[in-house]
Amino acid sequence: MARSFTDQEKEHIRKHLQEACKQSWTQYGYKKTNVDKLCKQVGISKGAFYLFYESKEALFCEVLCSVQEQICITASEMIEKQKDKYGVAEALKFIYRAYDKNNFLNKSDSMDFTILLNKLPEEKAKELEESNRMSQQLFLCKPYLKFKINADMAMPVLYSLIINIKNKDILPHNHMETFDFMVDHLIDSLYE
Repeated sequence: MARSFTDQEKEHIRKHLQEACKQSWTQYGYKKTNVDKLCKQVGISKGAFYLFYESKEALFCEVLCSVQEQICITASEMIEKQKDKYGVAEALKFIYRAYDKNNFLNKSDSMDFTILLNKLPEEKAKELEESNRMSQQLFLCKPYLKFKINADMAMPVLYSLIINIKNKDILPHNHMETFDFMVDHLIDSLYE
């Protein structure tokens, strides 16, 4: 007979599964992250895993959406605290560092990520799309921020800055300092 968990235990297990998944995903990637190992690390059986998630992909989707949501919330709070282009600059720096810490966020063009996306059920793929849309809205629709250039150009510039994390290992100088320099000097060209 399957063991039942209290609500507090369920919350604790879910949180630990997500954290174990995030760590393994960062270190090994999606394909090499093993549900059996995650369960062992958290102290539950593989059968119990399916009480929490219908699949490995559901766990990964939840982790990805959760990490993106937390990044957006924190970055939005930073912008709200300093309601100008300099608040945006600080938020960009925070996002870049979050992408560095959670390297699975910047590997969306990898075969590993493609395998995950192809295995996601339609509803989970929609959750992921919504999560991505939320992060795109972070720099738009703020009444106190106004672009100097067309938003259709500004958004790809901001995205290009962040996604430059993929080049961190080939830069001849510290990538954090390089990113900060680019943001500090480009922000005046993007926002009034």
